[in-house]
Amino acid sequence: MNSPAPALTPTTRSLAWCLHLLVIGLLALAAGRAVTDGGPDTGWIIAVSAACSLVYAVGPTLPCVRRSRRAAALWLAVVGACWLALLTLSSDAVWVAFPLYFLQLHLLSRRAGPAAVVATAAAAIAGFAAHQHSFAPAMAIGPALGAAVAAAVVWGYQALYRESEHRRRLIEELTATRADLAAAQHTAGVLAERDRLAREIHDTLAQGLSSIQLLLRAAERVLPQAPQNAARYVDQARQAAADNLAEARRFVAALTSPTLEGTTLAGALDRLCETTSARHRITARFHLTGTPTPLTTAHEVALLRIAQSALANTVQHAEATAAKVTLSYLNDHVAIDIVDDGCGFDPAHRPAPDPETGGFGLAAMRARAQDLGGTFTIETAPGHGTTLAAQLPLTPPADTKPEACP
Repeated sequence: MNSPAPALTPTTRSLAWCLHLLVIGLLALAAGRAVTDGGPDTGWIIAVSAACSLVYAVGPTLPCVRRSRRAAALWLAVVGACWLALLTLSSDAVWVAFPLYFLQLHLLSRRAGPAAVVATAAAAIAGFAAHQHSFAPAMAIGPALGAAVAAAVVWGYQALYRESEHRRRLIEELTATRADLAAAQHTAGVLAERDRLAREIHDTLAQGLSSIQLLLRAAERVLPQAPQNAARYVDQARQAAADNLAEARRFVAALTSPTLEGTTLAGALDRLCETTSARHRITARFHLTGTPTPLTTAHEVALLRIAQSALANTVQHAEATAAKVTLSYLNDHVAIDIVDDGCGFDPAHRPAPDPETGGFGLAAMRARAQDLGGTFTIETAPGHGTTLAAQLPLTPPADTKPEACP
């Protein structure tokens, strides 16, 4: 099976050109020395040098030589034959062996390359000795040393080339891994933001629309008998719609919760209880315990949303007459408790969340607390009311991502 030679880089391409010029220069040197010496074989030396130069020059231009080791080996064999012919005519051809070493080691296989180098070195030593009509160990030093240098250079280059390719593949893998990681982080961010937006919509707009619906139903029931009460319900529904419109605008603009603007968390919870009592048939009261300490916006928004969602559930499902919201500042935690006197429910048989009927509130409240490293508990039973409790650490754990405020 033929395998192509390694692709040339700009550096190796420059080295290849230097090698080509060296071969042509050495062949020209052999021809020039023959002309200078004026020996009987001058014509033959010039002719063979020209033929060898022509064969050598044609090889690199042939695509098959660059693509196939077999074609490269055939070209080197023809060049070698021309060189041997020149070596029999002139001892100056012995210097051409040195660039031939590089070509053989670079273009031939791992086994054929060293064998060709050894054969070329032996031919160079024998040819030079034949021209000198004697043999001395010093005659072998030049060709053998040249072969050793060529082998060291080529093998060193190949080792560097393999290391460079290994690093290139590692960089490509690293780039691909970074791209995959960025895509995974992007997907995780999208999912986290989608979850946050879902909780915000549920705890603000959805609860507001549900409150408007309850007020309009109440207005519809009392309209025939007490139009003035119906007008009061409609006015409350209009105010709830205005509040939710403001909430939606701020929500879209990604600013802080309007309920917290210009007030504290305790003030926002107190206002929430007053609004709930005014709009629905339930008495909601707020109670503060402990010494208030500064909270992050994420903490304040989470606690407010939990209270909003809990009171909305109480109004819609609990059939309660009273609810109490307690905000407690502890040593290293802040907690909020929502207690009602409603009908309660069985926590083990809660209906699954459904786009038509809802059921996302408890899951959203639990997620808000857990996102900040806190806990969320439910204590309830049929006929015994419900207590919801969320507790958040004042300093979120380092591995939790604070919830961004809308």
